[in-house]
Amino acid sequence: MAYATINPYNNEVVKEYPYATDEELREALTVGHDLYKTMRHQPVAERAKILHNVAAKLREHAAELARACTIDMGKLLRESEGEVELCAMIADWFADHGEEILTPEVLDTIATGHAQIRHSATGVVMMVEPWNFPYYQIMRVFAPNYIVGNPMILKHAANTPTSAQMFADVVLEAGAPKGALTNLFLSYDQVTEAIEDPRVQGVALTGSERGGTAVAQAAGKNLKKNTMELGGMDPFIVLDDANMDDVIDIAWRARLYNTGQVCTSSKRFIVLDNVYDEFVEALKEKFSKVVPGDPLDPNTSLAPMNTKRAKEKLQKQLDDAIAAGANVVYGNEPIDLPGQFFMPTILTDIDRNNPAYAQEMFGPVAAVYKVHSEAEAIQLANDNPYGLGGIVFAGDPDHGTEVAAQIETGMVFVNNFMVTLPELPFGGVKLSGYGREMSHIGEMAFTNEQLIVTADKPNLDNVAGGLVATDPVTEPVK
Repeated sequence: MAYATINPYNNEVVKEYPYATDEELREALTVGHDLYKTMRHQPVAERAKILHNVAAKLREHAAELARACTIDMGKLLRESEGEVELCAMIADWFADHGEEILTPEVLDTIATGHAQIRHSATGVVMMVEPWNFPYYQIMRVFAPNYIVGNPMILKHAANTPTSAQMFADVVLEAGAPKGALTNLFLSYDQVTEAIEDPRVQGVALTGSERGGTAVAQAAGKNLKKNTMELGGMDPFIVLDDANMDDVIDIAWRARLYNTGQVCTSSKRFIVLDNVYDEFVEALKEKFSKVVPGDPLDPNTSLAPMNTKRAKEKLQKQLDDAIAAGANVVYGNEPIDLPGQFFMPTILTDIDRNNPAYAQEMFGPVAAVYKVHSEAEAIQLANDNPYGLGGIVFAGDPDHGTEVAAQIETGMVFVNNFMVTLPELPFGGVKLSGYGREMSHIGEMAFTNEQLIVTADKPNLDNVAGGLVATDPVTEPVK
């Protein structure tokens, strides 16, 4: 598939982009590797200044960046504006805290001398990123790796090429050196070629399970460290003493934000029986009030899905769920607009034999389950191949925290909307992937944790692990 911006609101082909040549990839690898060797000797504070400049340039170009994002993949303009600001916040945070995070760690050891772990760059990182948050997905990897000193090559989604190039242009305009972030319109064969290159030392992917499997296989085959964020079926648990006003105010937003095209969207609403009917009726009411239309119009509250293909896939999943016995309590009707609009839909009565029970629906479809106990809610939440995020609503927040700790996901929020911020680690378990982005954990994702032990002079009497180093030519003696 060629890289192209096709406005999902009106199906207009805005601009097409040619694939990168093999020569362009080779040049990017060479420039990136040379930059890595240069940045190894550069003070971190200098890169922090550039990151602050990136934040400033993002804010300076916020209007044009937000508009490009909305035209690329269809999200509401105010959501695009929020994404640009979030990216600026992330850049500022790593500029402010990145050097401190890289401070050498002193170890308490019986070895002779002073032991420390130093964190340093490892080389070029290959980024494979999705369309649903065209800027934020880049920034989650770019900011921590730039502060560390790892240059990056970006392969973005085929339907958000304009956003990808604009982000890379902003980074260059902010004063980052050529090669710090190189956007290339690569084929998947070229991605594999890049991963196989010895100058690439890390691979970061956010995307589908299928894409993650392929990229992780190439990375593993070539012994390249990698992080994977592969989607989820996040539970939204409503306990019997939850404040229902808060629950309803958050629930519909948690499902329809970005037209439901979010890995951490609440996709499974697990509700205690005493508040189940109230929840379903309130969710129907909220869904019924959204207004489809031009996502650039501030009066629009339901944007189109990102592509025709995505809409058709979601409709097939919904049809299969209904055929397997799911009940539609709201939605599943056409919207009389030319773009890729999908009516928000609520499904109930989904049993374990229904494909919807364990299949992520990446769009505005909410699955609601009735449970009769807290234990059943936890069991249902965990009876799933994914484990990215989740939400728990409880009258007692401390008890909500106890329930959250039993949910098998990488992130859980109690009595609140799921949020993403630079200081909070992002990632999951099970089929949702491994590794973390952002926070101090994300900054360490592609670093060399180098042990350095410094002594004034050797001490051959020092015993470590029952062995004494004597003559380098002979075997150690016990």
